[in-house]
Amino acid sequence: MPIGRRRWAIAEGYIPGESHGPAPAVSSHEAACILNAGERDAHIEIMPYFTHRDPVGPYRATVQHLRFNELNDPEERPRDASYSSIITSDEPVVVQHPTLETRQAENALLSTIAYSEA
Repeated sequence: MPIGRRRWAIAEGYIPGESHGPAPAVSSHEAACILNAGERDAHIEIMPYFTHRDPVGPYRATVQHLRFNELNDPEERPRDASYSSIITSDEPVVVQHPTLETRQAENALLSTIAYSEA
């Protein structure tokens, strides 16, 4: 029996325009780690909502791990801009939201589970 939900929210996001260290391994980034434990592919859509501009999207994918800074269609994700995201899936999935912050030599990695209602 698959686990997860079909709609998730990530309330905070920010992709810095600068990084300290070799790219792409140590580039500052936001990501969505998506667990699809079902037997069918999960087709997801990500709709980002920005603080100071209109929403862009949806971005579409059939994957298990996405770096938000690598999403380029319908347009490249802006850097140095705060945003939130709604992730929808046609199959139940679990969404984790890791962030790697490398604007200074002392790096930080943070990870949380996205929000979903029953």
